[in-house]
Amino acid sequence: MTQSASDADRQTQSSLGDPIVLTLSIGFIVLFLALSFYDLDLVANSISQGFAWSALTFGTYFQFLMLLTFFIAIGLALTPAGNAKIGNLDAPELSTFKWLSIILCTLLGGGGVFFAAGEPIYHFVNVPPAFDTDPGVAAAVPGALAQSFTHWGFVGWAILGSLTAIVLAHAHYEKGQPLQPRTLLYPLFGERLMRGPLGGVVDTCCVLAVVAGTVGPVGFLATQVSHGLEVLFGLPNTFVTRLLVLATLGMVYVLSAVSGVHKGMQLLSRFNVMLALGIGAVIFLFGPTLFLFNSYFAGMGTYLDDFFKMVTMTAETAPADWMQWWIVFFYAWFIAFAPLMAIFMARISRGRTIREMILAVAVIAPIATTVWFTLLGGSGIYYQLTGVIDLTDALTNFQFDIATLALAQALPGGTWMALAILLLTTIFVATTGDSMSYSIAMVGAGHDEPSPFLRAFWGVIMTIMAAVLLAMREGQIAALQQFIVITAVPVSLILLPSLWDGPKAAFAMAREQGLID
Repeated sequence: MTQSASDADRQTQSSLGDPIVLTLSIGFIVLFLALSFYDLDLVANSISQGFAWSALTFGTYFQFLMLLTFFIAIGLALTPAGNAKIGNLDAPELSTFKWLSIILCTLLGGGGVFFAAGEPIYHFVNVPPAFDTDPGVAAAVPGALAQSFTHWGFVGWAILGSLTAIVLAHAHYEKGQPLQPRTLLYPLFGERLMRGPLGGVVDTCCVLAVVAGTVGPVGFLATQVSHGLEVLFGLPNTFVTRLLVLATLGMVYVLSAVSGVHKGMQLLSRFNVMLALGIGAVIFLFGPTLFLFNSYFAGMGTYLDDFFKMVTMTAETAPADWMQWWIVFFYAWFIAFAPLMAIFMARISRGRTIREMILAVAVIAPIATTVWFTLLGGSGIYYQLTGVIDLTDALTNFQFDIATLALAQALPGGTWMALAILLLTTIFVATTGDSMSYSIAMVGAGHDEPSPFLRAFWGVIMTIMAAVLLAMREGQIAALQQFIVITAVPVSLILLPSLWDGPKAAFAMAREQGLID
C-alpha cells in the first residue's frame, strides 16, 4: 500500500515537473515581469551593469572553456572510446539525415538566418579588431567571413553537445540517473546533489538561461516577420500583428513539442533542411556564384590561419564594447544553452557512437553553418560591394531585421525569396522553441519521455513571456538577451567538470561495452 502511494507520488511529480525547479523558475519569471512593469529602466540598467561586469570578468574564462571543450572532444573522438554506443542500442533510433536535420535546425535556430544574412556584412563595413583592412573593399571580405565563422564555428558548436552529452548519456542510460543538468555534477558530488534541494537550484539556473536565450529570438522573430509583412504586403506593423505572428509561432512549436521527437519535431526539421537546401541552391546557381565560391575558401583559410588570434582575443587587445557584444555575447549564449542542448543530444543520439555524435556536432554542423553564412552573408557582401544595397547605417545600428529583408529582396527571386527566408527563419525559431520546451520538460520530469502537458506548459510560458515583453517595449527583449551573459556564469561552472568527466564517461562506456580492457 505504501509502495503504491510512493509510486503515485513519483508519477505525479513526473507529470507536473520537479516542484523546486517549477517554483523557482516560474517565480523568477513572474518577478522579472513584475519588476519590469514597476520600473522598466531600473531592471534594464541593472541587467546592463550585470552584463558588462560578467562579460569583463568571465569573458576570457568563457573562451578558454570553449577552446578546451572543442580540442578535448576532437581528441576523444579519435580514441578507441569513440566507438562506444550511446543508450545501449545496436542501431540508431533516427536515420542519419533525420538526426542531422534535427541537430542543425535545433542548435542553429533563428540565428541561422537572422545573423547569417547580416553579420558578415556588418564585419565587412565595420572591420573587426583582428584585421587592419579598409572597410567596404574587396580585401575586407575574407576577414568579415572569418569573424562570423569564429562566432558560429567549431568552438561554439562543440560546447552544445559533445563532452556534456557524453556525461549525461553515461549517467542516464548506464547509471539510471535523470536527464537533468544536475546530472552533469553527479560524478563530482554523487547522490547528495541529486536528491537535495541544491540540485533543483542547479537545474533552475540552466532552465532560466535557456528561457532567456529562447524568448529573445522568439520575440525578435515576431518583429522581423511583422516588418516583412508590412514591406511585402502592406500589412500594418503594429503590436496586434506581432502578437498574431507570435501566437502562430507558439502554436506551431507547442504542437511540435507535444507530438515528440519522432513526429512534429522531426517533420519540421526535415522540411526546414530541405527548404534551406533549396534556398541555398538558388543563391549559388543564380547568384554571384564565383564570388561566393572564392569568398568561402578565402574566408575559411583566414579562419583557420587566424583561428587562435580571433578566438583568444580579449578586452586587452580589442575594444571592450566590441568584445562584449560579439565574442563574449555569442559564446555566453552557447554556454547558456549547453546543458539543455546536451540533454537533447543525449536523447536523440541513442544508438550512435560517441565519435559520430562529436563529429556531427563539432565538425559537420559548423562546416554546414559556415557554408550557409557564406551563401547569405557572402551574397549580401557582394551586393553591398557592387552598390545594389547599402546596409551600412542599418547594421551599424544593429537593425538586422531590416538588413535580412533588404538582402532577401536583392537575391534571385526577389519577393519570393524574401517569403521563403521569412518562412525559413520562422521554422528555425520554432524548432528551437519545440526542442527547448521538450528539454525543459525533461529537466522537470527527470527522464526522456516527459508528459505532453509539461512540454506544452513550457512552450506556452515562453510564448506568453515574449508577448508581455513585446507589449512593454522591444528593448526589454534586448535586456533579456543581455541577461544570457549573466546566466552563463553559473552555467559555465556546471559545465566545467565535463572537461575531465566527459573522457572518463566515454572510456567507462567503452569498457562496459567490451570495446577496451
